[in-house]
Parts: sequence; structure tokens; C-alpha cells
Amino acid sequence: MSLDLSLYRLILEASLIVQVVMLILVLASVFSWMIIALKWRVLREARREADVFEERFWSGADLSRLYEDLRRKEAVAGLEHVFAVGFKEFLRGRRLARDAAGGALVAASTQRSMRVAVSREVDNLESYLTFLATVGSTSPYIGLFGTVWGIMHAFIGLSGVQQATLAMVAPGIAEALIATALGLFAAIPAVIAYNSYSADIDRLMARYENFSEELSALLQRQLGAGTQETGEAPA
Repeated sequence: MSLDLSLYRLILEASLIVQVVMLILVLASVFSWMIIALKWRVLREARREADVFEERFWSGADLSRLYEDLRRKEAVAGLEHVFAVGFKEFLRGRRLARDAAGGALVAASTQRSMRVAVSREVDNLESYLTFLATVGSTSPYIGLFGTVWGIMHAFIGLSGVQQATLAMVAPGIAEALIATALGLFAAIPAVIAYNSYSADIDRLMARYENFSEELSALLQRQLGAGTQETGEAPA
């Protein structure tokens, strides 16, 4: 209990600059933990939705029916969004494809649309990660600034004292060191979360890209079969 009261007293008696630094670090830590919790939920949901959609997709479901089911949903994300965008472009281009050259253009357009969809999904997953990176990289230096300022303030206070003792300067140094501790407290979780979530997003991005390539190949085979039938029809 005495330790808590001592910390409380040290924070209250710190200089204004050190208190401002402490407030900034506390706010940065609070917002970091909010983002950490939010991104954990978002990434967990993205992995779950990808598992569910891939299981349905590779179970032999009719692609047209799957696309119509997605169109009826209020919002789609992840692999569902990549598939919906790609299949929509495929349907639009298939009506115009009359030969192999047209089929190649449709395939290229479909791939391009899915690449854009993947990029947008990754951008959504990466939102707010820059804040974690910023907190992780700058918080120790902000805390160090508060520490340096506090120590300097403590020694300046001894300028008019004839005989300085450690007891006189210790409270000021202790106040300053709290800023360093808060800086590390804010930075360490932010760095760990940033690295972990970045790795998770990279894996999801690779999963989206692999799916888009597989879907593109599948649609291209269907398109090739359709154009071949169209070319053989007049005979």
C-alpha cells in the first residue's frame, strides 16, 4: 500500500512537463490496447470466414449459385469479397467473349479485379497497425525525454543548496524514471502486437492471393470451354 501511495505522490509532485509526458504515454497505452483487442477480433473473424468459405467453395458448390447467395448478403469481406468481385467481372466479360482473344482479355480483367479486391482487403486488415508501430517505436524516446527533463529539473533545484544529499535529489530522479517505465509499458505490447498481427495479415494475404489464382485458373478453363463450344457451333 505504501508503494502505491509513493507512486501516486511522485506522479502528483512531478514537474508539469513530466506529467504531460506521462499523460501522453498513458493515453498511447490505452489506445494501443484498444487497437490490439479490436485487431485480434477482426483477424480471428477473417480466418474463420475464410475457412467457412473455402470449405463451401471446394465442396463442389455451383459457382453461380454461390455468387447469387453472396449478392443477397448485406456485406461481404475477405475471400467472399474476392470471389464476388472476380466472378462478377467474369460474368460481365463472358457475354462479350466470342473467341480465344476475347477470353484472354476476360481472364486478364478478372485477375486484375481480384488483385484490386485483395489489395483492399489487406488495407482494411492493416488499418491502425501504423499506430501500433508508431507507439512501439516512439514511446521509449518520449519516456526518455520525460526522464531527462525530470532529472535536469531535479538537479536545477539543487542549485541554491549549499550541501546536496542523495535524499534531496532522489524524489526528482524517481519521478523522472516513472516516465521511462511508462514508455516501455506502452511500447512493448505495441511492438509484440504489431509483429504478430503483421505476420497474421501476411498469411491471410498469401491465402487470398492463392485463392484468386486458383479461381482465375478455374474460370479460365470454363471460359475456354465456353468459347470452344461457341466456335464449334456453326459447324
